[in-house]
Amino acid sequence: MTLAEFLAKLSALEGEAPGRIAGTSSLDEWTVLRNALVGRQAGEFTAIMNELGSLPKEERREAGARANAVKVALEDALEVRRAQLTAKAAESGPKLDLTMPARDRWQGTVHPVSMVIDEVVEIFRELGFTIALGPEAEHAWYNFGALNFPADHPAMDLHDTLYLGADQVLRTHTSPVQVRTLQQYPPPVRILAPGNVYRRDFFDPSHAPMFAQIEGLVVDEGISFADLKATLSHFARRYFGPHTKTRFRPSYFPFTEPSAEMDVQCGVCDGEGCAVCKHSGWIEILGSGMVHPAVLEAAGLDSEKYTGWAFGMGPARTAISRHAIPDIRILYDSDVRFLEQFGR
Repeated sequence: MTLAEFLAKLSALEGEAPGRIAGTSSLDEWTVLRNALVGRQAGEFTAIMNELGSLPKEERREAGARANAVKVALEDALEVRRAQLTAKAAESGPKLDLTMPARDRWQGTVHPVSMVIDEVVEIFRELGFTIALGPEAEHAWYNFGALNFPADHPAMDLHDTLYLGADQVLRTHTSPVQVRTLQQYPPPVRILAPGNVYRRDFFDPSHAPMFAQIEGLVVDEGISFADLKATLSHFARRYFGPHTKTRFRPSYFPFTEPSAEMDVQCGVCDGEGCAVCKHSGWIEILGSGMVHPAVLEAAGLDSEKYTGWAFGMGPARTAISRHAIPDIRILYDSDVRFLEQFGR
């Protein structure tokens, strides 16, 4: 191909293209024509440019300059027509009714249980506690054996615990973090261990098969039950309010001795009695006690030198007490009408 033939093809394309562009009547037609004119794969302009390499080197500069000018002219004409067709489509399309009320858009927020965890963590952080975490798929020794569970304890049966294998379980509490922490760090220890736990429970107004739990642990020389009661009472007043009524009841846990459960007055019925508090007027929010010497020894500590206390609470129960939620199952229903109340 000669330079004259190359320039003639460019001129011919430049001359006929405006009429073809102006003849498009829709954006779909415009798109087809744009691809036919300047498309990278099969565009007419691209086909002409493919022949540029056949020209002598001394003629390519002039040919390239002319080609660039034609390409700019084609693209400008195409853009002008696209804007015209877009405006035309907008005029003929449906009109926007500005008098219609806007849709109520739901905005996400922090789940009420997560709110409880965050606030509990912050309260104990003020008291010098740090966060410790552990695996949810736990070795049975950490979940039971190291925590002084006897081999025939009913909690180890299949109807209570979800087993992953002979020695692996989905942890039933966050207490294994106690032993793992004490094995890794020497006292003094003051930790808070939030996380999910799993049990073979059926859903009812106050139970769930998977739920969050927060474990607390203090180990040092000279720690007493008075320290436990003072710390947890302070937490209850900080969280529920300065006039919160609490009570401690004797209990039993394999990993603490003595053990106690802590209750707060039911926020749903104000102590009058309802289904949530089982008509007692009180809601149990945590179990606690002095760390059993066997647990300290399982972690490699001298139980004659060190003492400690621990507690475990369910943030979901705390949430239903504080926000007067009548059924714990509501927390797991993902009902936007309920959840959006915590985002306003």
